[in-house]
Amino acid sequence: MTQVRAEERPADLSASEERMWEAFRTGRMCDLSTRVPAQDDPMSDLLWGPERSVRAEVVGLLLLHGPPPVPGRVASLKLRGARITGRLDLSGGTVEPYVELQSCRFDSEVQLSETRFVTLRMISCSIPRLDAARLHTEGDLHLPRCRVARGIRLTDAQIGTDLLISQAVVRRDSRGRAIAADGMSVAQDFQAELLHTYGEVSLRGAKVGVSMSLRGALLSNPHGRRALNAPQLTVERTLYLTSVVLDRAGGDPTSTPPYGMGQTPARGQPARRFECRGGLRLDDGRFGDAVDFYGARFVLTAEQEVSLRRIQTPEFRFVGEAPEQGRVVVSGAKVVKLVDLSTSWPGPGRLSIEGFQYDNLAPRGHFPLARRLAWLEAATPEYNPEPYERLASVLRASGEDADAREVLLAKQRRRRPTLPPAARLWGHLQDWTVAYGYRPGKAAMWMAVLWAAGALLFSGLEPQALKPGEAPVWNPALFALDLLLPVVDLGQQGYWRLTGPWQWGAAVLVMLGWILATTVAAGASRLLRRG
Repeated sequence: MTQVRAEERPADLSASEERMWEAFRTGRMCDLSTRVPAQDDPMSDLLWGPERSVRAEVVGLLLLHGPPPVPGRVASLKLRGARITGRLDLSGGTVEPYVELQSCRFDSEVQLSETRFVTLRMISCSIPRLDAARLHTEGDLHLPRCRVARGIRLTDAQIGTDLLISQAVVRRDSRGRAIAADGMSVAQDFQAELLHTYGEVSLRGAKVGVSMSLRGALLSNPHGRRALNAPQLTVERTLYLTSVVLDRAGGDPTSTPPYGMGQTPARGQPARRFECRGGLRLDDGRFGDAVDFYGARFVLTAEQEVSLRRIQTPEFRFVGEAPEQGRVVVSGAKVVKLVDLSTSWPGPGRLSIEGFQYDNLAPRGHFPLARRLAWLEAATPEYNPEPYERLASVLRASGEDADAREVLLAKQRRRRPTLPPAARLWGHLQDWTVAYGYRPGKAAMWMAVLWAAGALLFSGLEPQALKPGEAPVWNPALFALDLLLPVVDLGQQGYWRLTGPWQWGAAVLVMLGWILATTVAAGASRLLRRG
């Protein structure tokens, strides 16, 4: 192509390139489309002729060394329905004009490594590959509804305001990654609603300044271990991996952000759930407001995990569908409020909550204590006291003391099979008599039963006093109670002569009283230690 100064246009421009050149100087849209939807779809197999084609080198010339604007106008590249031939390579350059490409088709990959933009919007475009490592934008980067055949690379990119890739379809590159954005920084929102990926989405160490939304997204990686790999992800507000409301009315397909999305759906609204077909990893992530899994669905193999190890967030909403295979791991996570469903958690052997800290429980729907205890049992194939003590502490802090005692009783019953035979026998006795001291009413019931039995036993006895004239008036009920209560002296025991079976009956009452008192004391000491 002929070399030109910034004020001149090349002599070899085609008619479509002439239109683009003039539109650039005035900041107007250069529309090369036919206005026939079937013919303007850049993802179709229809050929676009020279009347719709512009060379990538002319586009690069406009963006890097374009002509000055018409007086009173702002130069910008706005292009619709164009086929861009050749390889667009702006690596290392600085693009000052505003750039918006709608429904364009690229013949070759787009190379934007270390390029600086003010704002870049590529809407509903067909792109073989987008390599934008270390890209820097002062404003937005928008890629909604784009189709990318061999992956997007945004490693260490810095987005000045919003990143939008909603409704895009991205397939994997040669390394199996659909989106490689390790170390990326987004100053405001990262929206990827209804995104479809067919490879790993890698966001290791990425930072998002406001919220990150993957509502209604489908992340699939049939060729690798994880569909979303985002350890040490930082989101200053909320990470949404939830269902999304679908807009029946549709909207303007050229608009940004794209139509068709809304908030978390209410009952009866048309919606699409977030679905992850492959492992998900958010280990060591930091989330300022919440992590929301409302309506999420995970399709895992037996070796894959939803890994949330050591995440930290004020609110964790695990309100999705329990995976049929694979594991859910929240070991070491720290949350303030846990919002969950009884049906969201997987079964025994597929859940790990070791070191999981939460301060409040806010279950959705019916989540009785029996189901919560089953949740703990599923998470601890081998006995571990810490999850039981954590749950009991949270229940006690919320004023549910009775439920807290039931949790601690369940902990003792889980512990019992790990003890030596003698200790197991003693444990069975404590459980049978006073439920390890966690059910005080049971101890009172046994005391009343034994007292009534003792009073009935001695009601037919008229014993002789050991020292006539010094013995109190005989009272069978008071005598039975005096035998049952160790240490306490009610003034009956020790004054009467008992022989034969009466003596054996008194001995049995004394022995049962000591056993009852010992088990009650053991349970009380546990309660005091927990307090």
